[in-house]
Amino acid sequence: MKDAAKPSGRLFAPYSIFKGKAALSVEPVLPSFTEIDSGNLRIDRRGSLMMTFMPAIGERKYDWEKKQKFALSPTEVGSLISMGSKDSSEFFHDPSMKSSNAGQVRKSLSVKPHADGSGYFISLSVNNSILKTNDYFVVPVTKAEFAVMKTAFSFALPHIMGWNRLTGHLEHHHHHH
Repeated sequence: MKDAAKPSGRLFAPYSIFKGKAALSVEPVLPSFTEIDSGNLRIDRRGSLMMTFMPAIGERKYDWEKKQKFALSPTEVGSLISMGSKDSSEFFHDPSMKSSNAGQVRKSLSVKPHADGSGYFISLSVNNSILKTNDYFVVPVTKAEFAVMKTAFSFALPHIMGWNRLTGHLEHHHHHH
């Protein structure tokens, strides 16, 4: 069954939070697999949870052209899932790390609790020294919105790690022998 690895179409189901200054949309990006031999798959590119921030340009209008993305790794997802109401998290990414362009774009994502414990501020700052741009987005999320994110993140975690594919493959092998 070679075609089992290819989904029949993409599913777009982002969780989006629209606020006054910016919007935040979160969506799992599944890993890609390479066939190594006789139908065995090896993870090729790891999955992530993609956070997309867009600035507001008016009442309930957001500028897709100016969007900025931040891909959370499984470990970073773990940090967010385990956050308590008074905890904060901060992650730094360099999209071109390990290449000659390292250090030219710096992204920092921070999740900080509201003083009264009613939720969090999720902010993304993107510093691009080539284009000389500095983008900053901040989206306040309520306790409820954050709870939805945590639950969705927990559910998505094995999928972005590619571990959801294990069960199918284990059963597969039983049928053959």
